[in-house]
Amino acid sequence: MATRRQHRRAFPLVPLLLSLLACAAYGRLISDGAPSSPLVSVIRLASPAVAAAVEEKCEQSYGFLPCTTTVLGNLFLVLVYGFLMFKAATYLSAGSELLLEIMGPGLVGGLLLPILGALPDALLVLASGLSGSKETAQSQVLVGMGLLAGSTVFLLTLLWGTCVIVGKCDLGPNGEAVDSTNTKGLSLTGTGITTDLQTSYAARIMGLSVIPFIIAQFPKMLKTHHGQRLAVLLALIVSFLLVLSYCLYQVFQPWIQRRKLAYAKHKHVISGILRHAQMQSLGRLLKDDGTPDEEVIKKLFHKIDMDESRSLSRSELHALIVGINFDEVDFDKMDAVDKVMADFDTSRNDVVEEGEFVEGMKKWLNEAKRSVPVSGAFSHKFINDFHERTRQEHDELIDRSDEAVESVENPGWCIAKAVALLLLGAAIAAAFADPLVDAVHNFSNATHIPTFFISFIALPLATNSSEAVSAIIFASRKKQRTCSLTFSEVYGGVTMNNTLCLGVFLALIYFRNLTWDFSSEVLIILLVCVIMALFTSFRTTFPLWTCLVAYMLYPLSLVIVYILDYVFGWS
Repeated sequence: MATRRQHRRAFPLVPLLLSLLACAAYGRLISDGAPSSPLVSVIRLASPAVAAAVEEKCEQSYGFLPCTTTVLGNLFLVLVYGFLMFKAATYLSAGSELLLEIMGPGLVGGLLLPILGALPDALLVLASGLSGSKETAQSQVLVGMGLLAGSTVFLLTLLWGTCVIVGKCDLGPNGEAVDSTNTKGLSLTGTGITTDLQTSYAARIMGLSVIPFIIAQFPKMLKTHHGQRLAVLLALIVSFLLVLSYCLYQVFQPWIQRRKLAYAKHKHVISGILRHAQMQSLGRLLKDDGTPDEEVIKKLFHKIDMDESRSLSRSELHALIVGINFDEVDFDKMDAVDKVMADFDTSRNDVVEEGEFVEGMKKWLNEAKRSVPVSGAFSHKFINDFHERTRQEHDELIDRSDEAVESVENPGWCIAKAVALLLLGAAIAAAFADPLVDAVHNFSNATHIPTFFISFIALPLATNSSEAVSAIIFASRKKQRTCSLTFSEVYGGVTMNNTLCLGVFLALIYFRNLTWDFSSEVLIILLVCVIMALFTSFRTTFPLWTCLVAYMLYPLSLVIVYILDYVFGWS
């Protein structure tokens, strides 16, 4: 979900180093050959069976990373390596967004960001079957399939449903969600979200991304083993052709970046007018309890109403906007007037009446308070903080595709920092993908829980958690445009998972001559993707009850795999 990411600073290296130190320290206790350890001595006295498990030989990754055969030890390693993969995804995100800021959204946003966003998952899939004997690879490759299925199902069920809940607004008479209006509580039919048509196009592209799964599974559908290797090769080729096509589509149709930029401009108009109103009004816009002061807002209305008609015309709004210093942010003033009219003129009579102005300002102030909670609802400076944040967001999102790199302040330093973050993230992901796969496999052996279920549930949380939090925050702004962007990125993430990550998985199967025996796993991917693609491709409004459908698909997927594999013996 790379294109939707807001610019974030890279996390400091201190937690990473502390994790490595903790991992190394713990490794001395749980690795092979530590008979003199006080912990082992205590365990030996308490339980000879447990002591034998602790001292049992295990293979260390790279010959020095810690390993263990115990349940708690492997759980610890899964958590540590999972955290490191999360950090890798964070560094890749920060580096790619910094590069986007310098080079513009065209080539970078369309080609590089989707691939970098899927890189942690792709490396984990690769590590699941790259090392060891053919038998070991055949066993561990279930980790890769679990991650493939788990990421797709997680994005389209748990994350999709949560974004509907946090982004829901009241549904108006026309059946569409009314921005920033949420008075009906948890009404399953009276609240929901609305996206634009382009989001439904992204859902259709996601639906097409399951084609490689169908090709690879085709011989199994015919109940024949002949041609299975050829089917895997064809699916592999189609997967990477779809990756190339999708990236080129993003390059030549960067509508996601343009829409994000339009959103930043709109929000900057809001912040500029609020700051101007704070300076010009005869009093504070907020009361001591943090609620908007209607009397002060009315005084501001009368000050703007130059002809005293008790309504604000487009010319009066244009005069207001022209007189505001937007910190040299360049956008069409008439377009800004249109944005204000769209937010304030609820009666659609092309003027803003006093009541509409009061309600519109209250809505803007409440949105500003949600956007800068660190300043506090009662702070004198929260509007300035909101304005500064929106100005920074606008600067980060400006389309610089036609500008030289030298137009960015300290371009050399920015490029070096971006490359360093990308290399650091890629190095961490590459280094710890294989140890994480080993830890998951060992944890499965220790607990006798099938590897697929562990990787299905746990690994997507490590590789997608930062994007999930970002998507939820973006959807919580309760606007059609932000919901459209959020769900477009969810569908984009699934598309890359079903093409790039699957392509890596198919390459492992083909070149290592492994057996394609994933009928139940492929079935749930097809089931969830097809249901959600049909559900989201031909409608733009989703009432709150639709989140229940998405949520139910998650446990249903696990139940289907369990029944097909362990009751009917598919695998």
